[in-house]
Amino acid sequence: MTDPFDLLDIPTVLTDEERDIQATVARFLDDRVRPNIAAWFAEGHFPRELARELGELGLLGMHLDGYGCAGVHATGYGLACLELEAADSGLRSFVSVQGSLSMFSIWRYGSPAQKEEWLPRLAAGNAIGCFGLTEPDFGSDPAGMRTRAVRDGADWVLNGTKTWITNGGIADVATVWAATEDGVRGFLVPRGTPGLSTHDIENKLSLRASVTSELHLSDVRLPESARLPAARGLSAPLSCLSEARFGILFGAVGAARDCLHAALSYADSRVQFGRPVAGFQLTQRKLADMAVSLNTAMLLALHLGRLKDRGDLRPEQVSVGKLNNVREALAIARECRTILGANGISLEYAPLRHANNLESVLTYEGTSEIHTLVIGQALTGLAAYR
Repeated sequence: MTDPFDLLDIPTVLTDEERDIQATVARFLDDRVRPNIAAWFAEGHFPRELARELGELGLLGMHLDGYGCAGVHATGYGLACLELEAADSGLRSFVSVQGSLSMFSIWRYGSPAQKEEWLPRLAAGNAIGCFGLTEPDFGSDPAGMRTRAVRDGADWVLNGTKTWITNGGIADVATVWAATEDGVRGFLVPRGTPGLSTHDIENKLSLRASVTSELHLSDVRLPESARLPAARGLSAPLSCLSEARFGILFGAVGAARDCLHAALSYADSRVQFGRPVAGFQLTQRKLADMAVSLNTAMLLALHLGRLKDRGDLRPEQVSVGKLNNVREALAIARECRTILGANGISLEYAPLRHANNLESVLTYEGTSEIHTLVIGQALTGLAAYR
């Protein structure tokens, strides 16, 4: 079976190191995840022991330097995300939240003591982190957050609720963003801190092989040493989101590739009217259109990766990648399901599982509407959010 990326010889534009990263991650997923992912999705289960295995592979915070992190360049990290999401968006979400939200917030804005305490443990998978920004009434408009941090002597007292927090129920440390009289600030809240409780969100139809939770903070008292000293204003959490969105724009390509692989294999083996359905014109048109869309998304991801490697990637460019690649991946997943016919609704085949997951990816880390407005502002110079 032809690899869809061979259509434009995409593997030839990758470096040897990049191909090695992809191959190493793919082998791990083939051995450890793919035989189990359908059952984990059906059961709504994320095996916590995977954190240490991912840490041993060097995937947690792999694009960061020091503190046990691999220090891989941005494109290599993106390609790892591609392979992770080709297995399941929930797995890529875990790695993104751990590395690009939890660890990045500490690495970029934390004190030396905070970095020494948490980053080596998080990189090894011996600790799990989460990122508390979204609230029940404030998702796309985080500036309206109601979580408050108030000074009380030498301490801070936090009250509020965060929701749709990946890893929340299993996290050993939460990066929590709260409004103060001096603007938004970030705080590290360890598991077991009095006043902190979590509640896992059940009955999800998407990202089922992932833990999603609410965080409740009721008079959570923290010392000044828990505050991220370099994080000042809303730009701090938004910069963390840009890191995570970069992984998403690669990851979505992986989900789409996995769907197209499934559709190609099925169309080649499924016989109707005396021959494989891959030989019919309507099926070939679907496959051709999806292959063109997939390769275009991959080239966009690689271009943005090269820009990030040079230090030239701008937030609106990340929005272009996230908006286009997730939208196209979701369309590919749905179209691949049609090629599989009734069999496509079974967990035996990946496309509908990917489609369900991508429905969440479409709206988290910035909805399509918000990314459209980011691009619109870049083009016109006018903000249209309100």
